Amino acid sequence: MGAIDERQLALSAYLRTVRYSSIEDLVTRFGVSVATIHRDLAALVRTGAVQKVHGGAISALPEEMPVLASAPVTQRDSHFIQRLETNRAAKMLIAERAERSISAGDIVFLDSSTTCLCLARRLQSSRLNNLSIVTNSVLIAQEFYRFPPHFVLMSLGGNFNCQLNSFLGKITLESLHRLRITRAFYSGVGLDDAGLSTYHEAHADFLREVLAISERNTLLLDSSKFNRAGLFQICRLDEIEALISDQPPPAPLNRWGFNH
Repeated sequence: MGAIDERQLALSAYLRTVRYSSIEDLVTRFGVSVATIHRDLAALVRTGAVQKVHGGAISALPEEMPVLASAPVTQRDSHFIQRLETNRAAKMLIAERAERSISAGDIVFLDSSTTCLCLARRLQSSRLNNLSIVTNSVLIAQEFYRFPPHFVLMSLGGNFNCQLNSFLGKITLESLHRLRITRAFYSGVGLDDAGLSTYHEAHADFLREVLAISERNTLLLDSSKFNRAGLFQICRLDEIEALISDQPPPAPLNRWGFNH
């Protein structure tokens, strides 16, 4: 194959945004056959822009991190990048599955987890014609200029938590209670028989309120967090309506018929 064509450039740009996509997703998104997608990926692999993996492809280009570009990388930034890279393939798969469950007209809450950031980056290339996003994540808000122009963002302010890169506290809760949320996506540090937990008390308090007001909630959690626990409980297992993960949870955590 000769020069990279317009569709292949668009495919490379899409993968650079979402980092990972399955063949099935690429076929649907670009409206071409499986064979064509494989040929396009092969051409991009030869340029070094893309790497093929089992069932899909990942971008080989450096990820754009505008939030870090304006200042030297700090210890806090390094910690966040480490979190983002941990179990990255699993988070990308979870984000792809979560995106499929979102419909036009939804009012979607995204928390400050790295998995929700992966979902937000997939939504930057969404073809939905109407979507509202509510978030307390600084990073998602900073990247909103990349979203489709017809999307709406409601960014919740409050007390900045530098460890979570998010706003929490009384003002955040007051803002939250004025809103309607049809779909809530969230995460935590661990899921065990007692439920979902976190290391931060204010984070637990905030997510409990999110679950209370949202019409539907979906936990996004990679399998490395099964049978782990933090200090503060976010919710009980029976309060989690749906779970999207890269692997089925072990039997004690799967008795509620979670989706994965």
